[in-house]
Amino acid sequence: MSTVKLEFDLGEEQDLSSMYGKLDSTLKAVEEALGIEASMRGSKVFLQGEKGPVGKAEKFIRELYSINSEGYALSPEDIRFALKSMEEAIQGNASSSEGAVDQKHAGSLRDYFLSTIPVPSKKKFIVPRSDTQKKYIEAMRKYDMVIGIGPAGTGKTYLAMAMAISSLLQKQVSRIILARPAVEAGERLGFLPGDLYEKVNPYLRPLYDALFDMMEAEKAYRLIEKGIIEIAPLAFMRGRTLNDSFIILDEAQNTTSEQMKMYLTRLGFNSKTVITGDITQIDLPPGKVSGLKEAESILKGIEDLVFVYFSERDVVRHKLVQHIIKAYDKFEKSRSVNP
Repeated sequence: MSTVKLEFDLGEEQDLSSMYGKLDSTLKAVEEALGIEASMRGSKVFLQGEKGPVGKAEKFIRELYSINSEGYALSPEDIRFALKSMEEAIQGNASSSEGAVDQKHAGSLRDYFLSTIPVPSKKKFIVPRSDTQKKYIEAMRKYDMVIGIGPAGTGKTYLAMAMAISSLLQKQVSRIILARPAVEAGERLGFLPGDLYEKVNPYLRPLYDALFDMMEAEKAYRLIEKGIIEIAPLAFMRGRTLNDSFIILDEAQNTTSEQMKMYLTRLGFNSKTVITGDITQIDLPPGKVSGLKEAESILKGIEDLVFVYFSERDVVRHKLVQHIIKAYDKFEKSRSVNP
């Protein structure tokens, strides 16, 4: 057993709680991830447990203190996923011939958070919470077209929105366009009250939710009024060439073949697009082929675009969501074997 006391140089009226926020929750996440005991008193943190895990916890908490002092605001959930990801990276490197070289880099909290997306929100940085999310962020930085496929709750749309807002604020693009097929409305669209925008607005609500989670509503509405941020049904994309834009197509599994081809050919100069969808949740009428499924087979092998596949392991909603997705996957497989 090993015991370590960490003491931090804080101001006269500061303690670690004010420095970290909810440090109790953070220390609990460290305890759960590394199997040690952690507590704090004033400006001191006490760690107790096996020598190896305690050493990792000490390094982690010192780096967390340093990063927090630079203005990073990290939630206990961010800490939990960072610890999990770093442990998996270390284990993976240890099994490789180059493990001795890479382990130090893989175990660095600072290196891990280099993959964050800066956005103006309550969360100063959007943090990848799985290895696939990290690959997704790296793909969006590198490629002009990224297609993210996987179940609900894996962060496909949320991370794409974060990257779009970050790109806009860094003046990498001059506008954001968010599109979604209003397939649920179908032929009933004409019977709904209001003008066309009011008819389709309920189907675009998830995009507004993601936007407002990263930007104050007043600022977001100003940008929408100026046309700098546009949220529209997919049909509004027809006939347009979208230059200097970051374009997101959400719920792409509900596009038809014709709609997907139309959308893919809208991309203009200095533009990026991210296409997201879940091919297990297709709401198209019977007999209609999903444009996303078709594009998956047609576009593979083309350079400068990449597919990123998410699974239930990447779900970052309530832990029950992972179990629900697994249960439905098992049910669907058994039904296909025994129809």
